[in-house]
Amino acid sequence: MMNPVRSASLLAFSLLMLVYAGSAQAQATRTFVSGVGDDANPCSRTAPCKTFAGAISKTAAFGEINTLDPGGFGAVTITKSITISSDGVGTSGVLVSGTNGIVVAAASTDVVVLKDLDIDGLGTLGGSLAGIQFNSGAQLIVNNCRIYGFQAGNGGGSGINFQPSGASKLNVIDTVISNNGSTGTSLGGSGNILIQPQAGGSVTAQLERVQVLNGATAGLRVDGTITGAGTTTVDVHNMIADGNAGVGIAGEMVSGGGAVNLFIDDSVVTNNATFGVKSNGPSATVRITRSSVTNNTTGLSAINSGVLASYSNNNVSGNGTDGAPRRLPPHGSGALGACPSRI
Repeated sequence: MMNPVRSASLLAFSLLMLVYAGSAQAQATRTFVSGVGDDANPCSRTAPCKTFAGAISKTAAFGEINTLDPGGFGAVTITKSITISSDGVGTSGVLVSGTNGIVVAAASTDVVVLKDLDIDGLGTLGGSLAGIQFNSGAQLIVNNCRIYGFQAGNGGGSGINFQPSGASKLNVIDTVISNNGSTGTSLGGSGNILIQPQAGGSVTAQLERVQVLNGATAGLRVDGTITGAGTTTVDVHNMIADGNAGVGIAGEMVSGGGAVNLFIDDSVVTNNATFGVKSNGPSATVRITRSSVTNNTTGLSAINSGVLASYSNNNVSGNGTDGAPRRLPPHGSGALGACPSRI
């Protein structure tokens, strides 16, 4: 007959192993979602979940959620390092009404990657808030996504609201952000991308091959006006800012927040209803090089002591008013010389 003490120890060990096994299963490093899945499933490839929200609770930190087929997998709040990807399976991602699509509220060391997602706010019928609302985390990477139709009323709605409360990085690559925002007055940055650190926050961002199209106000607004915000530095390369009802690309820091440094390279800014490129405020510096600014109501504008500087190699023409930047010397040269015909 087994010793009672030994029997109790074996029972406790067995229960511990069962708990561990259940925990390991609940926190897989790779999980899957499908339109025919069920959130009661373990989110494995053969037994996928139905929503991102259902899968994320079963995905370990630094893990990945993959979609198996086209579909809308619901809104999700992300609180840890994770990748969500629908690489190669067609149109799949998030379809929401009246809310945010994806909220990132992660720890200061967490990195979130969103890849190949279609994030749809259903336009004026949906009244949705932001495609991606970033509140905290070390870094957000948005790669090859489409974000559109976030048009909440009274000035709300944005494709990406990047509003960290700490030091955060943003990378957006090969992404189309279009038809976001509305024409109310409660959020002046309503549009396609708003980068706006909050008190205690600062931002370093790189946007590469991004299109910001048909925003209700701004295509890209870089805003340092929140009291207590730190410096915001944004590098833009190969951007198309077209058809926005307000400004195409703007850097703004009027008072109270942190400096804004915005660099625009090899980009096209066209058909925007107010300004093509704007610098607003004494702590806002916008530099532009190798870019075309055309067919805007005003091409270039620097107001309230904002700095808008050009390396004299841009095409600024065909606007209602072209505007004139402060000219910078070519890279590697000395003091300012004679200005060439291009600005």
